[in-house]
Amino acid sequence: MKVLFMGTPYFARIILERLIDDSDLEIVGLFAQPDKPFGRKQELKSPDTKEFLIQRKEKIPIFQPKVLNEECVDIISNLAPDVILVVAYGKILPKNILSLSRCINIHASILPKYRGASPIHEMILNDESHYGVSIINMEESLDSGDILGIDSFEVKEYMDIESLSEVLAHIGANLVLKVLKNLRDIEPIKQVHSQSSYCKKILKEDGLIDFKNAKKIFLKSLAYVSWPNVFLKNGLKLFGIKVLHDDKNFQPGEILEIDGDEIVVGCEKGAIKIAMLQFPGKQKISATAYIRGKRFSIGDRLQ
Repeated sequence: MKVLFMGTPYFARIILERLIDDSDLEIVGLFAQPDKPFGRKQELKSPDTKEFLIQRKEKIPIFQPKVLNEECVDIISNLAPDVILVVAYGKILPKNILSLSRCINIHASILPKYRGASPIHEMILNDESHYGVSIINMEESLDSGDILGIDSFEVKEYMDIESLSEVLAHIGANLVLKVLKNLRDIEPIKQVHSQSSYCKKILKEDGLIDFKNAKKIFLKSLAYVSWPNVFLKNGLKLFGIKVLHDDKNFQPGEILEIDGDEIVVGCEKGAIKIAMLQFPGKQKISATAYIRGKRFSIGDRLQ
């Protein structure tokens, strides 16, 4: 089976790694987002999928169009894939590309919940009891196509966005191999559109917190550990957050306890233990070192 792979981040790379070594599949090309400036020096960084192919010295052609235009249609037509597999590509496929071949998408949620740009974040933020991935036929509407397969697992412990993404990518790789090898025999299942929900692209301001609900702060810290982190109005970032006293009420932001390098801060509902703090433009330091530098003590408030 000839497969055109369209994917950009590390999540997609894990799946590409698995597919490329399967003798039943031929990866005829990679479409990924263009290289982008990264870090303080704004040096160009390649997508993870592209880096993987270069490291492996694969002779698979790589395409990084800014826009999916008629030239891309011609390229894909010439590659003549049996299947176009889309995994966190970062662009919506137009109708003229969807019509070229069977298009399949790996989506990191249990559809129809969490269609859209940030499903893994939303599963964490909403403290779901199960995490999973779905494989669907693609159509013009966002993440609404018929389901070809779903795999999920019950949550036994909290995971941040990085660790959960990796777990889901491996699950997705196993699942898509099964789907691709049994594609002719799978009877697609229509989604129940009335049960759908949507999630948006993550913005920097989504990391802003107050001290109202300890559990919600903790979940945000897991979802936004890569970016944008969690922070107060003054820009102070919080790291290594744990939930304490979930059933008690405190003055928001009150420093309740100093425990080694960590501090305990009260919320309207519950309290959180904070391991490290970072003020904009400064180094990340232990929470205790920060409050001592500010000459804060128990009873003072972070805000």
